Parts: sequence; structure tokens; C-alpha cells
Amino acid sequence: MKTIAVIGAGIVGSFLAYDLTQYEEVEVILFEKHGDVAQETSKANSAIVHAGYDPVDGTLKAKLNKRGAKMYQNICKQLGCGYQACGGYVLASNEEEVEILQELYARGKKRGITVEIKEREEVVKNEKNLSKHIHKALWVPDTAIITPWEVCEALVEEALWNGLQLHLHEEVLDIKACEKGYVIRSDKGQYSVDMLVNAAGLGAQKIMEMVEAESLFTITPKRGQYYVLAKRSQPYVSHVLYPAPSKAGKGVLAVPTIHGNILLGPTSEILKKVDNATTTSGLQEVQEKVEKIIQHVPYQEVIHSYSGCRPTGNNNDFYIEESRRCKGIFHLGCIDSPGLASAPAISEYVIVDLMKLPLTFHKKKHIVHRQKPLIMRNLSETKQQALIQKHPGYGHIVCYCEQISEQEVVDCIHRKCGAHSIAGVKMRVRPGMGKCQGGYCEVEIAKLLARELQIPLHEVQYDEDSYYEVAKEGRR
Repeated sequence: MKTIAVIGAGIVGSFLAYDLTQYEEVEVILFEKHGDVAQETSKANSAIVHAGYDPVDGTLKAKLNKRGAKMYQNICKQLGCGYQACGGYVLASNEEEVEILQELYARGKKRGITVEIKEREEVVKNEKNLSKHIHKALWVPDTAIITPWEVCEALVEEALWNGLQLHLHEEVLDIKACEKGYVIRSDKGQYSVDMLVNAAGLGAQKIMEMVEAESLFTITPKRGQYYVLAKRSQPYVSHVLYPAPSKAGKGVLAVPTIHGNILLGPTSEILKKVDNATTTSGLQEVQEKVEKIIQHVPYQEVIHSYSGCRPTGNNNDFYIEESRRCKGIFHLGCIDSPGLASAPAISEYVIVDLMKLPLTFHKKKHIVHRQKPLIMRNLSETKQQALIQKHPGYGHIVCYCEQISEQEVVDCIHRKCGAHSIAGVKMRVRPGMGKCQGGYCEVEIAKLLARELQIPLHEVQYDEDSYYEVAKEGRR
């Protein structure tokens, strides 16, 4: 029996937990310092599965992006998560940017990725709000969108059904070598493990420094700020729209989402420390830059703004290696874009190429699959009525913007890896994601959490940092 610890329950750590629990004779412990999965970079990004044409040749990003992107559709289908291959356009407004498109075209062709150069006249048939300055585009039909936190939650839930030990609200403080493996000391206890994967995202450098004599990589937080447009703006953008990329990144995008909203962003702000606040100047930058690729932006449909930090590294590539000093410890650092698209392939690469686990251990003959969540609004009226007859809670709507029933909220609280806060319910079944941003339903969700968790209303948490009373006074 091997005990393997994974530190960090973002998208990469969640895939590792999911994949590792499919092996016989492997015990998996997943540590997450926050009170829920997907609470940092995996919660606040553009939610795009990039096809793999962009990373520089010879990098891990190039190798793992293409492989990961191809894996997502089947994974999402198996888990019951949303996946939409909406396609994407990389847009050029001058000759210098057209040259960049030609480079990306050649790179994509070399890698076997479907890419085409399109004239403005072809693009504007599909994207009527294209900026008048755009005259060429690179069409990438395999660009897709997902909901990252939905995938994280589903991966961890399925892993729990297959033996995962999930330690939320538990921060790793120290790692020491022992006679057989390593001892992890957290703020709640000590654990002996044989192997350890550092998938701590923004905290990966800190974990690395606990075990290494010298620094292997440096992580700098890079903040991206976004606007969210209401669902009724859905016809405004049909595909992912990118400007031609620069050294700073992929630029400010217009992105449709699985649920019908539109994202505008992100900025690319280098910070000294993690700071997820939105700023007036940052959101102004989003407006200025997005208008270089689209026009007539319906800012009157903005319902929310948010930001998140990604762990940008010092070598322009992922750092994924076994420790030279401590065998059996694997560092996954600098997992910024295209980290989301690459995540399933990163997990595969660590387990197969670095750990070489399949040479020693066999896959389980029987994998337990989670029951896919029931989404009432997606059912026919006949099926809805039949469900309501059996469970009247499905007929009581608590969020009118998103059409979420009481029973759907109750279900998500009691699932493995279930919700224990208003934000956790919001992440799983979307009450509070609509135009009123929880103005009506937040109190209903708080009451349901109090009832189902059997706690007083004032003990209901909005998120891990605030309680319901604080949230009710306007803190979001």
C-alpha cells in the first residue's frame, strides 16, 4: 500500500486525486487550506479549454495543452459537467498582428490542430459586433468552454466515492523526511506518506521551499479582472474572441460561458502578493482593451465583476519535476495559462511519466461513479412534474433568476464534497449567479443551510471569511 498526498484542491490537484484513486493499493490524501475546492485560480479565470496552438514549441505547455484539451470532452461527459466546443477567433487589426496569426497558424498546423485564416467578411457573419478595426482572424474550432469549479467539485466527489481522504480547511505547515517517506505536519495533525505532489497553485513556491535547499522556481501573482454580463446579452458574442497575443499574455477577451453569461477580461497585473480585489483602473482597462476587438459593448448588462490571480513563473513554462533532493516529492509550479486546458494531461504526466505508477500498481476493476446532479430547468415539463410529485421541494423555486429549486439546493448540501456555505451552494447550483446577484435568494439559501446543517442562522457562513449577517449587510 502506498500513501500519496496531494497538496491543493484546484483543477490540477483535483485531477490528481481523481486519477490516483483509480489505482489499487493506493491511499490518497488531498489537503486544501481553504474550506472548499477550487477557491483560488481555478475559481477566477476565463474558463477556456485552449486548443493548444499558442504555447512555444518544446515547452511542457505545448506538450500538455494539446493532450489535455483532447481529454476534456470525454471527462466532462462522464462526470456530467458542461462542455461546449464553441470555437474561437484570434483577431488581428494591423499587419504586425497578421504576422502573429501566421505564426500561430503554422504552429497549430505543425501540431495537428485545426486552424484557418479567415478574412473579416467571413468572421463578421458569425460575430456581428466585431470591431471595425479587425480585418483578419485565426479560426480555431476546437476551442471550448467549461465551468472550472464544477469540474473540480465533480472530480473530488468521484474521488471520494473511490476512497479519497479529503482534508479541507487544513493548511500544510511543514514536511520532513523520515525513515520511510515523509511526515506532513498541518495545522490539524501529522500524517505519514510515501509520496507527495505539490499542486498548491499560488502556494506551490511556499511548499517547495519547505523541502528544497535551493529555490527551483519563483511564482509571481498576476491578477486578472473581469466583467460578467447578464444572460440576456448572450447573442452579443458566440465564440471566444481573442486579440492577437503579446508577451503579457492572451490579452483582454470576450468569452461566452456555459450558462449563457459573457465574460470580458482579464487584465494582466503583476502583484507583490495575492490580492483578489477589483479596481476602478483595472476594470477601466478591461473596457478600453476589449473595445479593440468588439464594438457596441452592452455595459448596461454588467451584473458582476471579479478578479483572480494566476501563478506566473519565472521561466515562461510549467515546472513539473520530481525533487532531486527528496525522491517521491513532485513539484507542480508556475501553472498559469494554459493550466486549465492542460490539467488532465498534467495529472497523467505526473502519474505515468514521473511516478511511473502503472508499472507497479493496477487500475481498480470497479470504479464507483457519482450520481450526476439533477438540473430541473433542463428537464422536460413531464419529467419535472413527475419529480415534483415524488419530491415537492423540486417545485419550490428559491432562485428565480436561475430557476433553482429548494430540493436542488438540499441535494448539493448533502452530496459528498457538499456545500457548507452560501458561496458553496452558489458554486454548485448557481443561486445568486443571476441578475439580482442574490438579492432575493440569499436569505432563502441561508435558511436552507441552517435547516440542513442543523445550525442557527447566525452561524451560516457566506464563505470561509464571513458569516450570513455580514453578507446580508452587503459584503460579497
